[in-house]
Amino acid sequence: MQFSLWLALAGAGALISFTPGAGAINTMSNSLNAGFRRSIWGILGQQAALIVHVLIVALGVGVLVASSPLAFNVIRYAGAAYLVYLGIRQFLSKPSAAQEQAAALSNEPAWSIFRRGFWVNLLNPKAIVFFLAFTPQFIRPDQPLVTQYAVLTATIVAIDILVMWFFFAAAAKSFQRFTTTDQGQMVLSRVFGVLFVAVGILLALIH
Repeated sequence: MQFSLWLALAGAGALISFTPGAGAINTMSNSLNAGFRRSIWGILGQQAALIVHVLIVALGVGVLVASSPLAFNVIRYAGAAYLVYLGIRQFLSKPSAAQEQAAALSNEPAWSIFRRGFWVNLLNPKAIVFFLAFTPQFIRPDQPLVTQYAVLTATIVAIDILVMWFFFAAAAKSFQRFTTTDQGQMVLSRVFGVLFVAVGILLALIH
């Protein structure tokens, strides 16, 4: 990949990562509940899903999903339902158990955090459609495809990790003081719960 083309890819990748979405909300939620350092597991889970999306597009399966209303809608509604489920669960969490909940979540297994991040990103078929439109801009058919897809994926993943961890997860640290009181915990649970539900509804409604 030419350096000028890679720079364009890096710029586009940064713009995509800074756009708030389910991944950003999940990252901030993990940072608040499990801590800044442990939020990296959720971010890595999201990147694993991103790699799956790129592989789907690279293998041509994305064309099938994008052209099949049934397949697209099944995945879209499954993703929306999962986000709404996460939002309702967080919204209904009991503020009276703020300290206990914080302690439990701070000890949540890394695999659990990773798995949640993976499903949040994977169950978003719009990402497949997006990559179908995005990747051709940076892929040259006359050059080795495997190498180009490897560079594209590595660049997007690296940028997204940096943005998610050092921007969204770090920004959540400023709200950490709210988790020390029942009232603060309730406010944060309501806010992030509503955000998760809103993103889920948007995912289901926007075509």
